[in-house]
Amino acid sequence: MRWALVRVAVAVTTMVALAFLVPLGLMVRETAHDRAFNAAERQAAELGPALAITTDHTALQRALASTSGGAQGLIAVHVPEDGGLSTLGTPRADALQLASATASGRSSTVGVPGGFALLQPVAVDNARIAVVEVFVPEAALSQGVTAAWLVLSGVAAALVLISVLVADRLGTRIVGAARRLATAARELGSGDLRARAPARDRDAPPELREAAAAFNAMAARVQQLLATERELAADLSHRLRTPLTVLRLNTAALGETEAADQTRHAVARLEHEVDQIIRAARGRGDDETVVLGCDAADVVRDRTDFWSALAEDQSRRWRVTGTEGRALVPVSRADLVAAVDAVLGNVFRHTAEGVDFAVDVRATDHAVTVRVFDAGPGIADPEAALRRGAGVGGAGSTGLGLDIARRVAESTGGDVVIGRSPLGGADIRIRLRTAPAAATTGRRTRHRRSRSLTRS
Repeated sequence: MRWALVRVAVAVTTMVALAFLVPLGLMVRETAHDRAFNAAERQAAELGPALAITTDHTALQRALASTSGGAQGLIAVHVPEDGGLSTLGTPRADALQLASATASGRSSTVGVPGGFALLQPVAVDNARIAVVEVFVPEAALSQGVTAAWLVLSGVAAALVLISVLVADRLGTRIVGAARRLATAARELGSGDLRARAPARDRDAPPELREAAAAFNAMAARVQQLLATERELAADLSHRLRTPLTVLRLNTAALGETEAADQTRHAVARLEHEVDQIIRAARGRGDDETVVLGCDAADVVRDRTDFWSALAEDQSRRWRVTGTEGRALVPVSRADLVAAVDAVLGNVFRHTAEGVDFAVDVRATDHAVTVRVFDAGPGIADPEAALRRGAGVGGAGSTGLGLDIARRVAESTGGDVVIGRSPLGGADIRIRLRTAPAAATTGRRTRHRRSRSLTRS
């Protein structure tokens, strides 16, 4: 914006300067022309009294030498004599021009080699006419014009420079205010809900102050909505404690069998997850900065351990690979947990018991891919499965699972791809693009961690 204002200032000031300076330059030229001829008329008038008194050549020669023009050889006097004119000084006009001036009796300007000649008729004795010739060189007509043009050009350059400085100063103020607003927007986008733009910035124009005020109102509204959402999430999660308490009491009456132990373990894990959700939802209220970023490998390890209890109960074999190193992604842990749980939940919900599945984490320089594939029937219409509310089919499908994963991936510039897995079922890949600062540290050596669950 600063350079745009500077270019506009240069263009406008240049046009204004040319509109004034070109006529001024022409006027200076005309003034120099008039000044030269006025000086010639004054020099001719200086010899008028001498010619009126006498036509003696000696006296006229002294009078001619006493003038500055005569001393420089610029003035000639043509005195009438019998049969013609006698000339004193250095003449430039020819006989025809002199005869025309004598006949007219008025002063005239004629062109001569090297400039112009002013012919001034003067009446002498016996009604005779003498002619005073004053030579005006070409250089005299443009004397001072070059200097005047240089001065005017300097004035134009100074005006352009001043306008550039003023435009740059104004542009700096406007750009500074716009950058402060952009900085606040970036901070809010990065998760700092306390970010605000200076609404009373003196350097900002009224439009940017209005934009800053609107941005602050939006940020306050977003903060309020997120706080309300956190409280709602915590309240809804807290409501799950009542049925969990009933389940825990019921499992206490199941005895000491292996199935009862597995059920109690699953209930305990579920109760732990609900507590984690409540703490995460309410804990964000203390710190208004939402941290965006987590280790995808750690999330996958944690979630596969969580789902392992159900996998054991359903006699599913499963394996996890690529979780030994770090795979940093620019999304919050809670969002990635929701995405991974949604995809793993579909495996258990839409495939029969005993169907195997696998999870793989693969990190590259620009992305981290979380891959979940199974040996089930697959997904007949991948495009429809990714549409919110469509689901992968079957009873009990809300159609939100894959949409959650898709939104998390797209928040990083990535995507979700559904294909056919090597096991014959669905192959869902969540590709999370990573920023340069969140790139995977070091080159990880991949080796496989697998667990085989014995069928009960």
